[in-house]
Amino acid sequence: METGAAGPTGTAGAAEAAGAEAAGAEGPIRATGESGPPDWVGLPPGLLRLRRLLLVLFLGPLALVVDIPLAVFAGPVWAAFAALPLAGIVWGWRMTGRNWRSWRYAERADDLLISRGVLWREETIVPYGRMQLVEVTSGPLERKYGLASLQLHTAAAATDATIPGLAPAEAERLRDRLTELGEARSAGL
Repeated sequence: METGAAGPTGTAGAAEAAGAEAAGAEGPIRATGESGPPDWVGLPPGLLRLRRLLLVLFLGPLALVVDIPLAVFAGPVWAAFAALPLAGIVWGWRMTGRNWRSWRYAERADDLLISRGVLWREETIVPYGRMQLVEVTSGPLERKYGLASLQLHTAAAATDATIPGLAPAEAERLRDRLTELGEARSAGL
């Protein structure tokens, strides 16, 4: 028996199509009070590549620094301790992937949702009217990999939020859109 939410032709598919038309070119916006789940957007894979590169560049030489002196001065049995940084690379490779997949954000009609975390899930909700400053930053490595971070500042320092590893065009689009929505929402205060 079908429940009506099986695919794009079912009831859920029609609702998604209607929501996509309503979103238009501005992005996934939902009306206030709409009961459906938010349209989450994940981070681009460039951030994952950058974080994994940093992991290997840090732990790879550490394995050599541990291995060579132990092999020369203590013997080959002790050189096996170089496997610890190598095991750290393997473990860190998987954990970096899990952490990257956990980051996502969603634009809604009145606020921005940011969700992250693997073991401890953290969801930040930033109302557009509470935003005071929206910054786009990009360090040297981020620029090399075509990435930028978006940082939101609010009146309460504890609720500042960051979305790392966005494509620069998407970060600028979000900055402009969030600034516009923030000015419109705070005008009534």
